[in-house]
Amino acid sequence: MDLYSYAISLVYVFLGLALLISLIRVILGPTLPDRVVALDLIAFVVISLIATYSISSGHPVYLDVAIVLALIAFLGTIAFSRFVLQRAEIQKEEPHA
Repeated sequence: MDLYSYAISLVYVFLGLALLISLIRVILGPTLPDRVVALDLIAFVVISLIATYSISSGHPVYLDVAIVLALIAFLGTIAFSRFVLQRAEIQKEEPHA
């Protein structure tokens, strides 16, 4: 194995660890915003995995998939953040008993 193969393998290991840690944050996250950020991080780790595979395999067509996934993840993040904001406003308006 050459240095390039070691580097690609190391990237896969680190991205796998980041994916695992983010999944733990989604499951155990204390608040909804923590979970939203963790889901966003999972999406971008998957995008990084696709881009790394595209580079290592030499098939640039997978970069198109990564770009589309990034756009969908961005729109999902915007939707989640609007949901969290509306939920916070509703809770602020409700009187506490």
